[in-house]
Amino acid sequence: MYRSLLTPRWLLLHALFIVATVATGFLAVWQWDRAHEAGGSFQNLGYALQWPLFGVFTIFLWIRLMRMEVHRGDEAEPAGAVQEEAVGPEVTAEAPPVMRRKRPLVPPPAPPVDAGDDPELAAYNHYLAELNESDRRAS
Repeated sequence: MYRSLLTPRWLLLHALFIVATVATGFLAVWQWDRAHEAGGSFQNLGYALQWPLFGVFTIFLWIRLMRMEVHRGDEAEPAGAVQEEAVGPEVTAEAPPVMRRKRPLVPPPAPPVDAGDDPELAAYNHYLAELNESDRRAS
């Protein structure tokens, strides 16, 4: 479960998040010092207050990604193994695997629009259909 957070990819991500968080701290201190120098302005003071917020957001994002990775690992466990433990070893009836329906990448087409419903939209749809047909002929 938590072993997935120790893969080389995640170790690199941990290092990246640590460097980013420390960098935001250094940048906040730098802007704070610039705001108190002779040439400093309220803009430097504003940046000095923004950089810690960026650091907090970095930590939030880091924790969020780790939680997503752990939950993704939990979903990868086979459903049959969990069911066998609940039923017991003496019952060997196999349950069908749980199949989740995947979402299509492209939404289903919208119902056609008649010229009586919306003439402008119907004309535009007709124009798009002509463009699609000319593309098919060209390729």
